[in-house]
Formats: sequence, C-alpha cells, structure tokens
Amino acid sequence: MEPQSNIDGWVTLQHLRTNLFIASWMLILLAAGISVGVPGSGGLAVAAPLGIVGSIMLVWAISMKEEPQGLTDEEISNWTPESDPLPPGAGGSVMYRVDTTLDTPIRTSILCGACGHVEWVEGKKPASYTCTGCDLQLWEEEE
Repeated sequence: MEPQSNIDGWVTLQHLRTNLFIASWMLILLAAGISVGVPGSGGLAVAAPLGIVGSIMLVWAISMKEEPQGLTDEEISNWTPESDPLPPGAGGSVMYRVDTTLDTPIRTSILCGACGHVEWVEGKKPASYTCTGCDLQLWEEEE
C-alpha cells in the first residue's frame, strides 16, 4: 500500500477499509491465541488489550463506507485513446480500435493501428472508414 499525495498536501491511503478488516481480525486471532497459549494473568494482560483494540478496529472497518472513485464529467468528456500504433493482427491484418460514447453528444473515436492516428467522428461508428493519416482502409461493412 503506497500513500498518494493530494494537491492540498493531505496523504490518502488506498484500500483503508480492507486493511482495517485484515488488521482487526489478525489482532483478534492473536489475542485469542495468547489467551489460550499463555497461562496465568500475564497472558490475559496482553491478550485483553489486543482483543479490545482488534474489536474496535473491526467495528470501525464495518462502519466505514468506501465508494469507488469515479471519473468526473469533465474527465469523461476529455478522454481520448492513446495514439500508439497497435501490433499486427492475425495474418498480418491491421488492427484498429473504435470507442463510442454512450451519453450525448455521441462521438466515436477511431484509432488506426498501423500509424497510431486518432480521429473523432460525430455519431456512431461509420459503415466504412479510411485512415486520414496513412490512407489505409480499416473496414467496410457490407449491407
């Protein structure tokens, strides 16, 4: 687990809820093992605080609400595929990538695998497309 630094200087931890679950159960199991394995009041003096802290951590982890961090509308609208050439496909065919937005405005990005050129088209995937970067026909759908 590596801390991530935010813009405002605070450090955020990834997967805090999961780590609290693991640590709390480990403390509870360690306390149970010590209380059974070490005879007398010495074992109980060590096991009781460990068990109490583990129980508090478990309640804390259960009460946390960890939601996945989604993308903002601005990040979604500014997204573009990486403009890197793709490896050749089966039999030496040219690979291409087509991404269409689901929300309005509907736009389609086309990445040519041969030259890495990315072009945006308004609307859905066109029936045929020739790359403007290398003049290679990527597909032509038959009706």
